[in-house]
Amino acid sequence: MKAIVYEETGPSAVLKLRDRPLVDPGQDEVRVRLLVSGVNPTDWKSRSGGGSRKLDAPKVPNQDGAGVIDAVGAGVAGFGVGDRVWLWDVAWGGNEGTAQEYVTVPAGKVVPLPDGESFDAGASLGIPALTAHRALTSSEGGPSRLSPGALAGRTVLVTGGAGAVGHAAIQLARWAGASVITTVSGDHKAELARRAGAGTVINYRTDDVVRAVRDAAPDGVDTIVEVNAPANIEAGLEVLKPGGTISVYAANPGESLTVPIREGMTKNVRLQFILTYTVTDEQKQDAVAAVSGALEAGALRVGEDYGLPLTRFPLEETAAAHDAVEQGIVGKVLIDVAP
Repeated sequence: MKAIVYEETGPSAVLKLRDRPLVDPGQDEVRVRLLVSGVNPTDWKSRSGGGSRKLDAPKVPNQDGAGVIDAVGAGVAGFGVGDRVWLWDVAWGGNEGTAQEYVTVPAGKVVPLPDGESFDAGASLGIPALTAHRALTSSEGGPSRLSPGALAGRTVLVTGGAGAVGHAAIQLARWAGASVITTVSGDHKAELARRAGAGTVINYRTDDVVRAVRDAAPDGVDTIVEVNAPANIEAGLEVLKPGGTISVYAANPGESLTVPIREGMTKNVRLQFILTYTVTDEQKQDAVAAVSGALEAGALRVGEDYGLPLTRFPLEETAAAHDAVEQGIVGKVLIDVAP
């Protein structure tokens, strides 16, 4: 089978197309014939490694993907050959990612993909949607698992609503019944955020964000899904309700956050840092179940019409796909694994 591998960390040039043998599934495993692989910032950052370093074994990049089950190992219940599925956290803690034609994974990392949903949608879930779910459920007293009505009466502010996590957060929050405000950096991104379902869209480069949020939510917002805490912390504390939560899910290497302590204390604010890989097993399973439910309900759609443009690359151009994500391309980058 064809696979993209790297034997040392570094720039995207370390990614090479190779032939690899198929691996049969073992106990409680399935093998998936991948059709689409999703690329996230975490994929290029892991590959980069902060510099050149020889690896102990070749590694296949990319956490997310979607395809069809090709073989089923002993002890697996609920799945069969030919089932359409999406995958999550495939490369985490191991060497096998989704930038290859087949991957053998624990059955617990495989989720049914509804017949009415595309493989593109399945490959776009994973890291973005599971991160968004944790951000939306990290409030004290809030739901641990989203479902229709779980956020009814609440207001969510999503900063960077045109990004993959922001897009998923808007869609999940709307599905769960919340009112959604989002910030973006331009007119095109504003239109994408509206297509995703945001009720109020604010251009942070031209608008007074605090005033605009207060106009939309005079009592403040309950939760902020935060993509750039260093730039937004002061405004966030101003618009947050007492007892509200700021969920921080992104940072640049070595980046620090200076928090106005008195302002945070006065409102009894919760500052929640999030890395989807290291949440508890219960939190991860709640996220997978909720995302699966939202997908089944048609609430997690991708593509230009739904606010998340797709940019595609063939498997052999995985390096270019990584570069596109690193350079901040708008929307979702997908790799067509199958010819």
